[in-house]
Amino acid sequence: MIEPNQLAPDFEADSSKGRVRLSQLKGKKVILYFYPKSFTPGCTREIQRFVELYEQFVNLGAEILGVSVDSVETQKRFAEKYGAKFPVVSDKDKAISSTYGVLNEKGSSAQRVTFIIDREGKVVSVLRNLKKAEEHADKALEEVKKLP
Repeated sequence: MIEPNQLAPDFEADSSKGRVRLSQLKGKKVILYFYPKSFTPGCTREIQRFVELYEQFVNLGAEILGVSVDSVETQKRFAEKYGAKFPVVSDKDKAISSTYGVLNEKGSSAQRVTFIIDREGKVVSVLRNLKKAEEHADKALEEVKKLP
């Protein structure tokens, strides 16, 4: 798994907002959160909380990217249903999840892990093993507030 103080590996993929590339966000703080499956209860609460806090992230110079192994069509529906203004990325081939070391033991989906990336593209914090899925958004906001 990618750990703090490592550079966040770049990737390019299809999302609910079209093609996205992580390196194009250099200069912004990035919350890169992986989740198991769109439309499941925990993942739904998680995206809803990121949507609720989105303006606070933007005001701090941050962008959010949500990633799961669902198809881009599913990601578009998921983002639309819950009003996500940020890209929800399709990692159908599991390349991004593999690179970040967040595939579950079976290799069938991503674990719920959130990476906080600074303006230079370095991972500064990794959130995992939180009790509630929606805590990822609140904890990520706390971490972003610490960054210059």
